[in-house]
Amino acid sequence: MEVTTPTKLEYFDQMFKLQSKATLIHYFKGDDGRKALILDNTIFHPQGGGQPSDTGFVCVTNSNLRFCVQDVRSKDGVVFHYGFPEDSTLESELEQGKGKQVILQVDEPRRRLNSRLHSAGHLLDVCMRNVGLGHLEPGKAYHFPDAPFVEYKDTVPPNELQNKQKEIEIEVNTLISKGEKVYAAVLPYDEAAELCGGSLPDYISPGSNPRIIKVGENPGCPCGGTHVSDISEIISLKVSQIRTKKGMTKVSYTIGT
Repeated sequence: MEVTTPTKLEYFDQMFKLQSKATLIHYFKGDDGRKALILDNTIFHPQGGGQPSDTGFVCVTNSNLRFCVQDVRSKDGVVFHYGFPEDSTLESELEQGKGKQVILQVDEPRRRLNSRLHSAGHLLDVCMRNVGLGHLEPGKAYHFPDAPFVEYKDTVPPNELQNKQKEIEIEVNTLISKGEKVYAAVLPYDEAAELCGGSLPDYISPGSNPRIIKVGENPGCPCGGTHVSDISEIISLKVSQIRTKKGMTKVSYTIGT
């Protein structure tokens, strides 16, 4: 099975859309035994960038068939929707369904939680700069519900950690209480660099069109994830721990319910 046409990522432009239509390109069973759908476009966010995948359903138009989406992954620009048909007796509709129209339905509570956690990570980046830690270069981020954190290259002296933890938490919750819009757009390289403070990370090629997330009036950053429409939707944030070790500073956090 070889699909070379990239899947159009509809959530790039419409992060808050939870239902859409698409065309079925392929249905198959992989070497690992999992069944998957490939569509011409998708609003399902695949796992990546420190964010878990969406789940939900793909329903065949004018049919009783629903495909339960349990996991979503992207490879070489093609998005794979892994799961199973609720009624296995209707599976032939998928096997012979190339070109059929389908309706995508994203699990709303899961999407909103993932978006809040991811947005909170970006807000932490902003507040780290605001409290005088702008020298720390962003590294790995993990926005899963079990233990979200952001990690930065370089360290904070141990005697500063407790004070900085309190400062960051106050700064974050002040911004959440005020509320600011969150924007996402795919932009030409030079325009994207300007929004991100004048430069982009080395992994983004000059001449490309990166997707930029901007939290209020703060400098933007490249990101492929989903986010809230306003940072007030995060509700609240608690810095549960700041730890510095082996040239890295790790900020763990939780968000309000």
